[in-house]
Amino acid sequence: MRILFVASEVAPFSKTGGLGDVAGALPAALAARGHEVAVVTPRYGSIEPAAHGLERLPQAVHARGEGAALFRGKLGGASVYLVEHERYFGHRSGLYSEHGRDYADNAQRFSFFVRAALDLPRALGFAPDILHLHDWQAALGAWMLRHEHGEAPWARAARSVYTIHNLAYQGVFPKELMPAVGLPWEVFRYEAMEFYDQLNFMKAGLVFSDAITTVSPTYAREILTPEHGNGLDALLRHRTKDLTGILNGIDDEAWDPARDRFLEGPFSAADLSGKARCKKALQLELGLPVRADVTLVAMVGRLAEQKGIDLVAAALHEIMQMDLQLTLLGSGSRDYEALFTAASRERPDRVAARIGFDERLAHRMEGGADAFLMPSRFEPCGLNQMYSLRYGTVPIVRAVGGLEDTVEDFDGYRSGTGFKFREYHPAAMVTALRRALDVRRDARAWRGLVERGMAQDFSWRRSAVAYERLFEGLLARPPVRA
Repeated sequence: MRILFVASEVAPFSKTGGLGDVAGALPAALAARGHEVAVVTPRYGSIEPAAHGLERLPQAVHARGEGAALFRGKLGGASVYLVEHERYFGHRSGLYSEHGRDYADNAQRFSFFVRAALDLPRALGFAPDILHLHDWQAALGAWMLRHEHGEAPWARAARSVYTIHNLAYQGVFPKELMPAVGLPWEVFRYEAMEFYDQLNFMKAGLVFSDAITTVSPTYAREILTPEHGNGLDALLRHRTKDLTGILNGIDDEAWDPARDRFLEGPFSAADLSGKARCKKALQLELGLPVRADVTLVAMVGRLAEQKGIDLVAAALHEIMQMDLQLTLLGSGSRDYEALFTAASRERPDRVAARIGFDERLAHRMEGGADAFLMPSRFEPCGLNQMYSLRYGTVPIVRAVGGLEDTVEDFDGYRSGTGFKFREYHPAAMVTALRRALDVRRDARAWRGLVERGMAQDFSWRRSAVAYERLFEGLLARPPVRA
């Protein structure tokens, strides 16, 4: 198949979260299976062509009469095309926002980008069978395919797939921007893109795409409910037969404890001696007492309530009384940053907080910790619990979204890879944490948890097969004519 990905961020060129990881890894995994894959993304000002080996092409793409230059690079066996437009992407320090505020022209920026991406088949002669659109920034492409390119032979034959990475971010804008983004008023209706008297980009993907995916099977079920549907659950229930949850994968080369260059010592399920060295090195690096017997619990991620940081904050005093060490790496709410920084000063023997992000330290925390805490309010997929399982770091998670799909609760005997809790309450999280501390006192039971976790396969190869089957089935049926 010929597959065209449209994504607003693609690692390693640009990334703010899981979308960048998916758009960087899935195309390469599909290309490795013999498909012809192209990825289109903006060339932000932070992307230096020379640093990424990008080639400027003589062809240009156009959107509503404006031209944009193209750069070409590689993602494994896939091609990546970067759309250059100085006003929209070139002079910005961020991808979507700056100093905590979204760019005022995000609607114009990303409607332009998607139109430019859909001009790629004309400019380069690449006629995709599948148009794969990611998150709200690319969602208008599902409508554009049928209503702006409907007469083109490639568009008549193509099928569109829209992937929700996080339903909480929908691209909602004032309706007065309709003319500025080139949309006819006829689509400003409840059955199309209208959302509480505003324009909702994500609804375009949900209404006009031929198929909808999201990033884990459980999240696909959760978003059909008012609790997790963010106002779109009724529409998603209407399209249930077209909705599929496919679990994200991880880069199992970058995240491999046997070859990780950031770790103090390599290790594997067959030889865990290197993990003990990693723990000692991490304790030294963070200024924690070097103790092999204490359970070292790590957290890496945004200090935001989606990640359950409010539960940890509420239980922090109780956690600090336990015989454990808690290490945290992340940034977000200033109140939470201040809280955990103060806790690390108050109990440097129990808490070590590092505000910001450090890729090297993230790897060393996965490698050196005994357990990893993810008490998320909601989690479409999650990656850190999969990194943790691969690194023999037992996850303690709330049973939502991808956390439910990837972690099996310990049964107290011979089954399970981690510890789960369901109620979104500090006491439920603390109970799961205490369970983990109790089990770790039994070296044999803990070793079983570690070995079962390290035996899991969360590679993109597995996920690519699931997408391949979805695409093949989609091509065998008529397109949506919304």
